Amino acid sequence: MQQLDGAAQKLGLGFDVVSKLKTPDHIYEFDIPMVMDDGTTKNFKGYRVQYNNNRGPYKGGIRYHPQVDLDEVKALAFWMVIKTAVAGIPMGGGKGGIVVDPKVLSKTELEALSRGWVRAMAPHIGPHKDVPAPDVNTTPEIMAWMADEYEKLTGGPSYKGGAGTTRATFTGKPIEAGGSEGREQATGQGGFYVLRDVAEKLGLAPGSTCIVVQGMGNVGYNFALLAHRADYRIVGMSDSRGGVYDANGLDPEAVMRFKKETGSVAGFRARPAISGNDILMQECDVLVPAALENQITKENAADIKARVVLELANGPTTPQAD
Repeated sequence: MQQLDGAAQKLGLGFDVVSKLKTPDHIYEFDIPMVMDDGTTKNFKGYRVQYNNNRGPYKGGIRYHPQVDLDEVKALAFWMVIKTAVAGIPMGGGKGGIVVDPKVLSKTELEALSRGWVRAMAPHIGPHKDVPAPDVNTTPEIMAWMADEYEKLTGGPSYKGGAGTTRATFTGKPIEAGGSEGREQATGQGGFYVLRDVAEKLGLAPGSTCIVVQGMGNVGYNFALLAHRADYRIVGMSDSRGGVYDANGLDPEAVMRFKKETGSVAGFRARPAISGNDILMQECDVLVPAALENQITKENAADIKARVVLELANGPTTPQAD
């Protein structure tokens, strides 16, 4: 909200507008009971914040992470309101999540949990009401499970609005399940376009421009891949378990293969492992935080050596660090 207050002051926004933007329309907080593979029952906390739909249906992802809480989901939902408006997309903003480490769940458990979230939220979502999407640790496959569960609960694809429209309740599905071509790399590709324009403005030649990327999800990896192919030098990459830095340059595809084989990018080419936080302070021209929010803080901001910080994560820089 500090960011909103600052922007409102610069834009001269009235109290009524600011007050509306500070208050979500709807907040849903619920338990998802689930039978685990070993027969025990566990409850997982689920959330959905529908922040504002003045411009159209609520739109925003669902993340699975141990640190998910209501304050985080509210902030992410607010940012979605701003992002859809700035991009001129006729939709509002929302966000959802489950407090869980998906890495410790079996595929069966992950599917059951995903379907449980849909059962809790089915009355409140829909293609003309609220359209969830992937986010941190949620995949096209998870979106397909969710879309399937929603169709079962609402009577199939022809429910309220014509053949197939209920499938549009969830974006980010696999192509064969009604997803969109290019969706997986879209955010990273958009970030690459920004890099290209900034580099031209600042006179940064691709061959001599070094880039560090924090985050190996769809956004960070696809950005790094495109930048590497355009002859930018990727010198650092990290995931949730660690990072790797090599001033001579890294091949993102080789790093990703290593990550899939070992579970992390740390240790690639036998380079010394560094933390996801330390990767931010490495020598580079462009730093790309593409992981979680609140990574650049007042404690580490002064140690960042990059000339450009290209933010691809949601809120990676705290107001104090700004």
